Amino acid sequence: MTKQKLGAVTGRQLLAYALPAFVVALPTIPVYIHLPTLYGVQLGIGLATTGYILLITRLFDTVTDPLVGFLCDRLKIWNLRRKPWIALGAIVAGIGLYKILNPVDDVTGNYLMIWCLVLYAGWTMVAVPYLAWGAELSSDYNERTRITAWREGFGLLGIVGAGALGAATVSLGWSESESIGTIAWSAIALGIVVIPILLRSVPEYAAENNSSAAIDNPPLLESLRTLGANKLFLRLLVAWFVNGVANGIPAALFFIYLEHGLAAGPEIRPRFVLLYFIAAILSIPLWFRLSRYLGKHRAWCWGMVAACIAFISVPWIDENGFYAFALVCIVTGMALGADLSLPPALQADVIDYAKYRFGRSQTGLQFALWGMSTKLALATAVGFALPGLEFSGFDPAAPSEQGRKALLVIYAFIPVVIKMLVIFMVWRFPLTIGVQLALQQRLARRPAA
Repeated sequence: MTKQKLGAVTGRQLLAYALPAFVVALPTIPVYIHLPTLYGVQLGIGLATTGYILLITRLFDTVTDPLVGFLCDRLKIWNLRRKPWIALGAIVAGIGLYKILNPVDDVTGNYLMIWCLVLYAGWTMVAVPYLAWGAELSSDYNERTRITAWREGFGLLGIVGAGALGAATVSLGWSESESIGTIAWSAIALGIVVIPILLRSVPEYAAENNSSAAIDNPPLLESLRTLGANKLFLRLLVAWFVNGVANGIPAALFFIYLEHGLAAGPEIRPRFVLLYFIAAILSIPLWFRLSRYLGKHRAWCWGMVAACIAFISVPWIDENGFYAFALVCIVTGMALGADLSLPPALQADVIDYAKYRFGRSQTGLQFALWGMSTKLALATAVGFALPGLEFSGFDPAAPSEQGRKALLVIYAFIPVVIKMLVIFMVWRFPLTIGVQLALQQRLARRPAA
């Protein structure tokens, strides 16, 4: 295997690494946005029941993240730590994805629960080593942002691709169930192509090139105690979780708001989704440039400020105020670009701090807890938003004025309050470019383990 300076990643390697993010993200809209409406309303399971099932399965899903992260740090299969997990996880996720987005006629809550568990298990086996692998491709502060930006940019392209495919199939007269089933098949077909490209084209560097990190394979509980003592890791992890809740609440209620708050028909709703994610894609170069001048943490904060301003305006948008809400989608989409591209790059810098402070490389475990917090945030959001909406008196069959007000409060105001808390937590985050460069220099002076 050819060795390479960890500060530089070739264009070919960067493309090969980023492409799977497109495939993984392709089913995101169906699973996280359409699924509550599909199973809760159209298939008749009920909003509260669907919310509870998604909460339970996602909570269970969080348990697998640290286990997979620990194992892919500790165990080598064919002298590899990341690639075997991704290969196996892609197969498991493909099976679960097909089943959950192609439901049987007499679908039940048990069916939803079983195949959610299979899908989430496969996604974990792919996502945890995949994210850890990206952090190990470079040790440079700005290069890490570039790698993350490419990965998240292709992820957003996958979401846009799903939205475009959904809009195209709906315009042809297909049902929503048939539409999202097509998206599932597309993700499976593309995965068969791009996963082998990733595994063949991108080497694993960490074990052979980063000699400054002592990998002593401590037990899982000891590894978790070490992470628990890492205040910077915990601070960033909590901020990421809380912001995930803020993003997950409007995501769970997005189509419900479009139908009952904006009076947008099924032919219009996919356009808002596309606009939102296109804005996110186009904004990533802007956030990358701003992070060079402001620092990653400050640029992220300004993205959250923009999202807050946009959400505050939502309750004053009248029914059929499509152009006004389109502007909200653009601004919040741009904020999403910051949410996706900047925090994972900050997390990679925190890994350097952990190596310096504790003398251990726990990249897989750290990104496992990162992924776990993401899932826990989404579970918390959907477990709060859907039952909260139902218990507040909202009836999707015949929504009252009180129900519509509750929808606006949960959809728009609560995320703003939560994001303001995150801004307070992140604004003075100490890992600036100067601090990270100093850590790298000190790590370089350490003798090899």
